Amino acid sequence: MATEPITSGSSALSPQASTDVTVEVEEFLAAERPDTEFLPSTARMSRAELDALPTSHLDPLGIGVIAGAANVIMQLSLPAVGYGVYESRVDSGNLFKHPMKRGRTTLSYLAVAGLGSAKDRKAYRKAVGKAHAQVRSTADSPVKYNAFDPKLQLWVAACLYRGTEDVHRIFGGITEVTDERYQAGAVLGTTLQVPREMWPATREDFETYWNDTVETLEIDDTIREYLMSIARAEFLGPVISRLFGWHFQIMAIGFLPENFRRKMRVQLSPWQEFYFDKHNAILRAIVTRAPRPVRAFPFNVLLADVRWRMRTGRPLV
Repeated sequence: MATEPITSGSSALSPQASTDVTVEVEEFLAAERPDTEFLPSTARMSRAELDALPTSHLDPLGIGVIAGAANVIMQLSLPAVGYGVYESRVDSGNLFKHPMKRGRTTLSYLAVAGLGSAKDRKAYRKAVGKAHAQVRSTADSPVKYNAFDPKLQLWVAACLYRGTEDVHRIFGGITEVTDERYQAGAVLGTTLQVPREMWPATREDFETYWNDTVETLEIDDTIREYLMSIARAEFLGPVISRLFGWHFQIMAIGFLPENFRRKMRVQLSPWQEFYFDKHNAILRAIVTRAPRPVRAFPFNVLLADVRWRMRTGRPLV
């Protein structure tokens, strides 16, 4: 696999360590109305350049939605992200109160980041920012968090990217991650408040960041039970959860890397492993033979929906 970074050269990707930048970010996070266009003054790329980053190599597969619960578990395993979602006061984005709306919003973000234009990304960032402005810890929160924190957003973006790799490996038949595909993944964070240079410069650097972060993760009982309720699809209501919760749980655990399974204290039984493997084998046979628009569904439809909402003045999130 190629390791030399693309887009603007290695100097644009080198991490910056500056006290001034730290103070600048802290002031941004403390602001009552944070600027959704904020970037540290030392950022090597402008907002316009970030929004225009190429993503054709990312090629999101729509079948990845079935691995969504597993990805949510990985994201929320970071305590600050987990409690940020668990304690969120944004009822309109509450998965258990508005599951369809929250699902559309999350998948639309992936569609905009992976398939959208610079105009799409800017509009969606502003819409997401209005909700993120309300997601910050209180004096009673077990951990400190702020939804605008670039470090937390980087972890979420890393989980989303790692998920795209796994989905392509399982359903797309891709066995090697090119540098172009890896670098395209940066847009999953830079569409929000993550500067381009925060994205690990090479895939090897990403693996180091990933392993080091996973090593520090601790999932307490409160977040673990919340995540298991997501795995069982309880947000879809008692009837669906009772009838199909076993299937959703197998999918959620099956797509989880082994180190996350240990932290969640879950495993699949032999028959569940067999079901998971055969289920995915059937889907893989279908996906690999499907035309490109079908492979991209529902992301292509969601992007069209976002653009329709922009034209008609409807809320994006």
